[in-house]
Amino acid sequence: MRPGIESLPRLVSSAAGVRIRRVRESSCQPAVVVEGRRLISFASNDYLGLATHPAVIEAWSAGARQWGVGSGGSTLLSGHTSAHSELEDALADWLGRDRALLFSNGYMANLSILQSHCHRGQTIVQDRRNHASLYDAVRLTRGHLRRYVHGDVLDAARQLKRSAMATGALLVTEGVFSMDGDQAPLAELARVARAAGARFLVDDAHGIGLSGDEGQGTVGACRLGQDDVPLLMATFGKAFGTYGAFVAGPAALIEILVQQARPFRYTTALPPALAVATHEALRRVIGEPERRSRLHEQVDYFRRCARELDLPLASSSSPIQPVLIGSAEEAQMLSKALESRGIYAPAILPPTVPHGKARLRISLNASHSRSDLDHLLEALSDLCRPRA
Repeated sequence: MRPGIESLPRLVSSAAGVRIRRVRESSCQPAVVVEGRRLISFASNDYLGLATHPAVIEAWSAGARQWGVGSGGSTLLSGHTSAHSELEDALADWLGRDRALLFSNGYMANLSILQSHCHRGQTIVQDRRNHASLYDAVRLTRGHLRRYVHGDVLDAARQLKRSAMATGALLVTEGVFSMDGDQAPLAELARVARAAGARFLVDDAHGIGLSGDEGQGTVGACRLGQDDVPLLMATFGKAFGTYGAFVAGPAALIEILVQQARPFRYTTALPPALAVATHEALRRVIGEPERRSRLHEQVDYFRRCARELDLPLASSSSPIQPVLIGSAEEAQMLSKALESRGIYAPAILPPTVPHGKARLRISLNASHSRSDLDHLLEALSDLCRPRA
């Protein structure tokens, strides 16, 4: 038992268990060392393997030599540099948006969007399975929250129609859902928002870089432009392999964030060296499409084999492949059993997912080898085999 764990207040149910941070002692690659043990990791969001790309590492090093390791202040004081400005311009050009604005992380970006674009009493219509940051953001706005059935376009339209203030309301969804791996019906939702006179926000943290002609994400793959999705948020900590986030959209909406978003205003800017590294990662997302192709091949292979083995997978065509277990205790036991076989795949427990929906969130990476996948599939087949 870890020090102090026996004195924790009983705020966490026995079904969910107590969350413990594991210590990784190696870089972000498929083969990792966790607390002295070498394991094959299926827990990373570094989907394209860019976190250890030599060019991205060298860009960060060169940026640190030029700019130092910190930004020195908030972006409205002294923290905004030409490195940040060049990255914002490159992102806007890549996505076909007027402007892009950098944030320290996706959580802060989502808080900023809702806090600055919604007012007290305004209707905010959200998918029931949206990320926690999008629900926490509603509390800042004191807006009127309505939730629609996951992925249900008709219910989203009903929730907008029920609102006395539908015009000016905000419709919110993730592009690829972080715990389920499925994709939102973006084109249909965009039409619903337009018909209701509502703005449309897409959080594409787990889609950006992975689909579209040049990796522009689920919005780009659906051929939705700035008028269809006025507010697009995405992060750098997944496919880009770095850290941070951005919001892209019409110049007027981005300027509202600059002038009114408190999380943006009162936070130290990202280090310029990080902006340099992320700019290089963007070049790799655009210029190395073989990474996306490799990842899609991994997903197709894993799902094909999993179907043959009758594994309890959710319906997902993304790198997020949930193995649905149900019981939190059984999910934890399966995770531990996999670790005994050299596989790192932490259990996802309530309240991150609903009660009775515990799972392993298998996260595939372009850098995984076919033997890595075969090892995982064999272990899951053995361990998930129905009991006699």
